[in-house]
Amino acid sequence: MKQYAPDKIRNIALVGHQDTGKTSLAEVILFSTGAVSRVGRVEDGNTTMDTAPEEIERKISILAALAFCEFDNHKINLVDTPGYEDFVGEVFAGLDVVEGAVLVIRGDAGAEVGTEKIWRHLRDNNVPTVVCINKMDKENASFDSSMKSLQDNLGGRLLAMQYPLGEGHEFKGIIDVIDQKAYEYKTDGKGDFKTVEIPGDVAEKVASMRREIYETAAENDEALMEKYIETDSLTLQEAIKGISIGVAAGDVFPVFLASAETNIGIPQLLGGIAATLPSPVEKPLRLGDGDDALSPDPSGPTAAKIFKNVSESHVGDMLFVRNYRGTLSSGKDIFNGTREHAERLGQLFFLQGRHRTETDKITAGDIGAAVKLKNAHVGDTLCDKSKPVKIPQTVYPTPSIFSAISAASKGDEDKIGTGLNRLKEEDPTFDVRVDTEVHQTLISGQGELHLEILVGRLKSRYGVEVLLSKPRIPYKETIKKSAQAQGKYKKQTGGRGQYGDVWLKLEPLPRGGDFEFVNAIVGGVVPGKFIPAVEKGVVATLREGVVAGYPVVDVKTTLYDGSYHNVDSSEQAFKVAGSMAFKKAAMEANIVLLEPIMNVEVKVPEDFMGDVMGDLSSRRGKIQGMDPEGHFNVIKAQVPLAELYRYSTHLRSMTQGRGIHKREFSHYEEVPRENALKIIEEAKKQKEEAQQG
Repeated sequence: MKQYAPDKIRNIALVGHQDTGKTSLAEVILFSTGAVSRVGRVEDGNTTMDTAPEEIERKISILAALAFCEFDNHKINLVDTPGYEDFVGEVFAGLDVVEGAVLVIRGDAGAEVGTEKIWRHLRDNNVPTVVCINKMDKENASFDSSMKSLQDNLGGRLLAMQYPLGEGHEFKGIIDVIDQKAYEYKTDGKGDFKTVEIPGDVAEKVASMRREIYETAAENDEALMEKYIETDSLTLQEAIKGISIGVAAGDVFPVFLASAETNIGIPQLLGGIAATLPSPVEKPLRLGDGDDALSPDPSGPTAAKIFKNVSESHVGDMLFVRNYRGTLSSGKDIFNGTREHAERLGQLFFLQGRHRTETDKITAGDIGAAVKLKNAHVGDTLCDKSKPVKIPQTVYPTPSIFSAISAASKGDEDKIGTGLNRLKEEDPTFDVRVDTEVHQTLISGQGELHLEILVGRLKSRYGVEVLLSKPRIPYKETIKKSAQAQGKYKKQTGGRGQYGDVWLKLEPLPRGGDFEFVNAIVGGVVPGKFIPAVEKGVVATLREGVVAGYPVVDVKTTLYDGSYHNVDSSEQAFKVAGSMAFKKAAMEANIVLLEPIMNVEVKVPEDFMGDVMGDLSSRRGKIQGMDPEGHFNVIKAQVPLAELYRYSTHLRSMTQGRGIHKREFSHYEEVPRENALKIIEEAKKQKEEAQQG
């Protein structure tokens, strides 16, 4: 297919709250530009972008999808991203490889929870953004209400570039404010329109909006400001130039109108995207904080980033690639700068959802896909070996939900392990690890729906059923005071007996002191050859625990006395004696349970501060402080891990979806006596059931 110069490429991500119509908007854009021959519908499961079985079944976007269209001598690459927070990793990955974003909102809902969250990410990462008010044909759609909602909840210089011809069921077109033209559409969904006169009852309103556009454009360029002051006017090209400067700087956010359902406003939206969002030339990727940037020169040394992996049974791994510099050529060798080894590029494609168009090259500024790369992974940089480079990897959100996973049927463990590792390769926000302390395989993700989808893929792809359960807490045991005890193992069986006798002294070590064994035997009362056996007995008991089956930590153990028998003493006898003495002394040393304490940060709007703080306190949390952050407050607390199971789901419910949290391990702390007794009792019960089983 035709190759485009970097200045004629626009890479954009469609982002926003769920159900704002992003996938439908992408579909009608592709249809209107001739990229597809019919308009698919989410409800019918036949859209270009939503093609995974889970997406078709649930009628929601789960994966970021890629397609392209050609408009007014530009190539526009569309990355359609999910709106559900559980799949935010797909959004972050998509935004990392584009120069601009289209933030889609509903004309009948305004700025919703997901709108606010993605807006913060766009601003934190300075992604040039235009806003599309979609679904202007819905019953309660309102331009004025939508603009007010955007301003109240997002802030920033939101600049309306269009005004509606009718609203709700009467929505039939748009007025292009900047060039003073009105476009009235037919109602058959084919996208045909004609130019009409601007209605007289809104002419003054539109003129006022145009003046605001000119003033905003002039403010972004000194020469334009001088001309505007002198003449009180700008040309169409000058106004667009001024606006595009403000957009690229992250200061101005043009607002457009559309209805994906009735195919209204699409050419004008695309014109706005091409005119105001930057090309790869205007916004080259900068490496680090310096001036070093990957200028999109097709003849320069190659620098490309793998940002997504889709596993397909008939082609294997298909890797989505954004090329920043140089040219990726099929059949040529390329260097993996991240892993420092060579790769051979096989077939290259441009994508329309799951449909592929083969190409012999992907030039600078463009996005495509590669297959059959043997040892390349999401986040890797492909480059020239003569000029290696590492493009920064996407920073994904930390997991917010954790669950233990096990096979529903014996013998499926290997299949599950293989499947989980493949899913992790495709989804960097999903993690799996084997916790040797609690003897469980733990998975983590962004929410309950996220894990539910992944479990479904295990079944559909690998044919295995799994069970999810509450993760065990890695409690530990320790002592609070010094104590000493004798362990004497004496057994006579008719032949040679067993005899081992030791005295141990236990002393608490500072938290994190782990374990220390001291040999204080004098006079050979315990022969040197048996002392390692005593330590082995102690270490074995440390691992299996004393009161609840959890490891014992922070203990200094001193072997200071004992006795032996010339015939009956053995290593095994002294190992048992060491274990007996340790257990007795530990019980005398006031042994207690320790639990992991997490540092938790919860970001919530001020309206929910009281509820969230009260809830954290009810979870035995200790509030450490609060910091304002824009319209939000960040609550810092220390909370026992045992109290955080499914906390992300509870937090979303409590804050109408606006609260987010992150956690990291802080330290171990003594479990309150009442809680400890319950844990010990439960441990005894489980041990008895295991023995009976």
